[in-house]
Amino acid sequence: MNMRMNRVVLAGILLVLIENGVLPWLIPSAWSGRLMPHLTFVLAVYVAGYAGRHRAFLFGLGFGLLGDVLYYGSLIGPYAFGMGLIGYAAGLLLERKPLTLAAAMGVTAMGSAALGTIVYMIYRLFRLTPWSYGFSFYWYIAPSLLLEVLIALALYLPVRRFLLKPSSSSSEESAG
Repeated sequence: MNMRMNRVVLAGILLVLIENGVLPWLIPSAWSGRLMPHLTFVLAVYVAGYAGRHRAFLFGLGFGLLGDVLYYGSLIGPYAFGMGLIGYAAGLLLERKPLTLAAAMGVTAMGSAALGTIVYMIYRLFRLTPWSYGFSFYWYIAPSLLLEVLIALALYLPVRRFLLKPSSSSSEESAG
C-alpha cells in the first residue's frame, strides 16, 4: 500500500490546528503544563510505516519545524530534529514488515519517549531547563507518551481508510 501524500500533508495541517486550537480546551487546567501531545508526531510514525523512512524524515522535519515556530519559542529546531530523526528510525524499523496495530503502538511509545528525551537533552545542553531527567520523564514525557499512544490507537483505522491507496495487486485479486 502507498500513502496519498497530498492527503497526509492536509491531515498534518488539520492535526496542527487541532493540536493548537482544540486540545488546549480539552486538557484540564491542572494538566495543561504536563500534557503536550504531538499529533503530527503520531502521523509521522504512520508515514514511516506506510510510506517509508525518507518521506517520514521529511514529514517529521517539516511539521517539527512548524511546531517549533508555532509554540516552542525558547529554541527553534529540537522538535524538527527529533521528529525527523525518529521518523527516519521508525521507517527503518518498519520497512521489513507490514505495519500492524501492535507495531504502530510500540513504535509510537518508543518514539514518543525518544522524542521527549531528545528535546530534554537539547534543552539541557543549552541550559534551558533546570530539571533532572527523572523529573522531566515523570512530569512531561510519560503523560504525553500515554496520550500519544491512545491517539495513535484512535487514528489507526482512519489513517488506513483515508490516507492509503490500495495496491494494484489487491485490486487485481478482487476482480478475479
